Amino acid sequence: MKSKLCFRTEANTVPLLRRSSQLIHNTLFTSPQHTSTEHYRHELKYLISWADKAELTTRISPILKLDPHATNGGYFIRSLYFDDYWNTAYEEKDAGVLLRKKYRIRIYNCSDRSIKLERKKKFGSYIYKEAAPLTHAEFDAILAGDYDFLLHSRYRLCQEFYTECVCNVLRPRVIVDYDREPWIMDAGTVRVTFDMDVRAAVGSWDIFDATLPALPVLEPGKLVMEVKFTEYLPQVVRDILPPRAQELTAVSKYVLCCDKTAYRHEFEYWNET
Repeated sequence: MKSKLCFRTEANTVPLLRRSSQLIHNTLFTSPQHTSTEHYRHELKYLISWADKAELTTRISPILKLDPHATNGGYFIRSLYFDDYWNTAYEEKDAGVLLRKKYRIRIYNCSDRSIKLERKKKFGSYIYKEAAPLTHAEFDAILAGDYDFLLHSRYRLCQEFYTECVCNVLRPRVIVDYDREPWIMDAGTVRVTFDMDVRAAVGSWDIFDATLPALPVLEPGKLVMEVKFTEYLPQVVRDILPPRAQELTAVSKYVLCCDKTAYRHEFEYWNET
């Protein structure tokens, strides 16, 4: 019996080593695919009231315009966030770690027309976002724990996501929903968004199910305003921003939704001995 078990372990190790070797080869010798021309950006967050939004919308409308991708003034965003066995993404955000990252799969309006695997890195107020497209079938494979296709993807992000899933037990953590109203400048480098009705969807990891129940995470009458820009923020935009005292520096939609759905995790398994 002992030799039989050893034989099985050795046999299972061979394909794992082969996949690891291939991943290292791809990492060293394959040119990465860049999916965005705009990477490093500043990000400012504000918690505002609906009255603040009405005033700010009136002030920014002569300067910025609604994003042409927004139909009827906005769109619905749903993101499935992942975290590892130790809840590193949550713990690092909660502890205020300066350099951190999060993985998520994002869709719009509960449609599978655009499915993106994203990794958002943050260093202070600077953000760096990478994205790679997925198909509906590939999303289903990820939920089923079938990650092999990621290793053979031409996108570096997918290959690194495979490593996280296999080595760090990266798994779905929470679904974050909200309605976004996006404003942009003609130059395209300044983006002001109003994220309304932020909520945590529960009951399933099926992000395409529009009927998922959701729990609100912000206090009534509040929403999140985000300002993103590259290099510099024009003074004409800076002058209309809320006072610095209202800036959100320690709260994220991901953390809020994790806290709201903490009841689903009966114990903190990473603290168990």
